[in-house]
Amino acid sequence: MEVLEIQSWLFQIKPLEGESLSHFLGRFRRANDLTPHGFGKAAGLGGAIARWEKFRFNPPPSRQQLAALAVVVAVDVDRLKQMLPPLGVGMKMEPIRLCAACYVESPCHKIKWQLKVTQRCASHNLSLLSECPNCGARFKHPALWVDPWCHRCFFRFTDMVKYQKFVYSLL
Repeated sequence: MEVLEIQSWLFQIKPLEGESLSHFLGRFRRANDLTPHGFGKAAGLGGAIARWEKFRFNPPPSRQQLAALAVVVAVDVDRLKQMLPPLGVGMKMEPIRLCAACYVESPCHKIKWQLKVTQRCASHNLSLLSECPNCGARFKHPALWVDPWCHRCFFRFTDMVKYQKFVYSLL
């Protein structure tokens, strides 16, 4: 079986707190020099990897699919589920959103930023960015975040904090 053959040479990547599945899959693929197609084939998931990297969770990943992914990435199924939107909560596939203040603390894309119910960063009371404040380019899917900056003008994500607006909360 391909999964057993591939496991012996894979670099294992630890998921970061709150990390989205898209970002995690991209980091795993880059660490192991895999394409979405090759990764999907190795895990026995076909095109599902490419769909999930773009936040296309309709239909949502099944327990069997997550179990197959868990074998390859050596991450528990329950931990993989935490990288998905909660059941019954809608996702914004686009635009990709970012809280630069959160990114300073933990350099990864958070799943909570893409939830339809999320209007601001609850941790920092800041608006979420959906494009580079320097050049206006929309953010790429997190699986493609190779470097921590805008793909067009190279403006660092961590420097974007000063462009986020404070959002007053009524709570």
